[in-house]
Amino acid sequence: MKRRRLILAAFVLTIVSAVAQTKNHVIPKDQSLTRPKLVVGIVVDQMRWDFLYRYYERYGMGGFKRLLNEGFSCENVNINYIPSFTAVGHSVIYTGSVPAFSGIVGNDFIIQATGKSMYCTQDTTVQTVGSSSTSGLMSPRNLLVTTVTDELKLATNFRSKVVGISLKDRGGILPAGHVADAAYWFDDATGNWITSTYYMKDLPDWVKRFNAARYAEKYLKQDWNTLYPISTYVQSFPDNNSYEGKFAQAEVPTLPVKTSEMFSKNLGVIRNTPYGNSITLDMAKEALDREQLGKHTVTDFLAISLSSTDYIGHQFGPNSVEVEDTYLRLDRDLAAFFVYLDKQIGKGNYTVFLTADHGAAHNPQLLMDKNIPAGFLDGKQALKDLNTLLETKYGIPSLVLSFINYQVNLNNILISKNNLKEDEIIADCIRFLKTWPGIAYVINMKDAQATTMPDVLRQRIENGYHSERCGAIEIVTKPGWYQWYGNTGTTHGSPYPYDTHIPLLFMGWGVNQGKSNKQHYMTDITPTVSALLRIQTPSGSVGKVITDVLK
Repeated sequence: MKRRRLILAAFVLTIVSAVAQTKNHVIPKDQSLTRPKLVVGIVVDQMRWDFLYRYYERYGMGGFKRLLNEGFSCENVNINYIPSFTAVGHSVIYTGSVPAFSGIVGNDFIIQATGKSMYCTQDTTVQTVGSSSTSGLMSPRNLLVTTVTDELKLATNFRSKVVGISLKDRGGILPAGHVADAAYWFDDATGNWITSTYYMKDLPDWVKRFNAARYAEKYLKQDWNTLYPISTYVQSFPDNNSYEGKFAQAEVPTLPVKTSEMFSKNLGVIRNTPYGNSITLDMAKEALDREQLGKHTVTDFLAISLSSTDYIGHQFGPNSVEVEDTYLRLDRDLAAFFVYLDKQIGKGNYTVFLTADHGAAHNPQLLMDKNIPAGFLDGKQALKDLNTLLETKYGIPSLVLSFINYQVNLNNILISKNNLKEDEIIADCIRFLKTWPGIAYVINMKDAQATTMPDVLRQRIENGYHSERCGAIEIVTKPGWYQWYGNTGTTHGSPYPYDTHIPLLFMGWGVNQGKSNKQHYMTDITPTVSALLRIQTPSGSVGKVITDVLK
């Protein structure tokens, strides 16, 4: 009897305790769900993976080396679609999806039903906020799937704050997603950070104050010289060489650059200097502070894209003092930014990841001069010659609209109007293009599965193909070859390692310390962040969690 009473008493106490906890909404500490206060995503535009080590000895301890030493480095991450362009990369990083689902198949693309060109974030239903220019007619509406930032908002019933910041509109908009609190980008006409009515009707006061401080002018008045004595730079060519592009107002492509004499005509010149990264991180710090990111009861997300590395890379190419100086300055800026995060959020309370949207090739002329296989594919001439051939046969001009995104985009309306057979035109195009030097494969997308080519290439082609936004024929150049309109600088877009092998580093809350050479893909980034946050992966995600990263 006594034992029964003890059991009954214990049972009653348990019930009373449970009721009291429910009544007072008390959650035992061992049952609470912890997450980082803030996630910071950093995309370094056009950063080749080997840039982590090309300048390793010259980096300080607080930037790239801090990520490598304190965080986890995925050393073998590749892009698993084509083309490897900016808008596509940013969308894939934050969706875990591929262009076949996301619809972001290039920076620009052709709507196949109408033949009209569409910019990736173009939206004529919105207005610019913060400037009288048309640079704000942008939104994420062309993105057809959700982002990890969207899923975070959904998981917290829209209590999380999400902000995207980049010099490029697409670099701020696509990572921030469909339900972001804000995305900001740089307006060349005014030097202001702007947005669109998709997000808000007026700029916050803190953005107005930041714009009024005229940071772009202050930076450009300093001119651009090397951070260290130029004799200490390790690039193998003299600063003045034929592989680099010069500024419009300069006589030679060398440092120093007198930016103080340029910005009165065009504040956009800051994009082609390391100061573009500096002002972006300045804006990020201001957003962090003024929007109280990381200070709420749920996780917030700050998406940063650093664009100047891309502009400078395109102009000067990887083998340049200018690119080296840009990364040394970025390393210093990142170190200061991480210290700021430590101070504002607390070391160990935030998670940061750093990656790239694509890499870049060496200048093809440089490679040819060094007896390395490479070359230029003249896309404009190929388009002209192909249209001439088709007009001679069918009597109709301009049956091919463009070679954008390494695709043959046919004039479908014209073909239908004249009752022409599309399959015959496609066959004519393929026969013609196979005769051009520098082309490895010309693929009829209707028969891509039957085309003889490496499986890894076929997968990347299929991942990048969206029938409503891609051309009927895919062109794959030989390694080292590019569709090109000039001899200086560099570009990207191919399926080869120099364009597709990207850095991926995680650091902070929930992240292991170490590195791995296991094969992973860009599509694995978002599933890994989703797993860290214990939220659903985005609607079009096809990636896998990189389990080695997570504690």
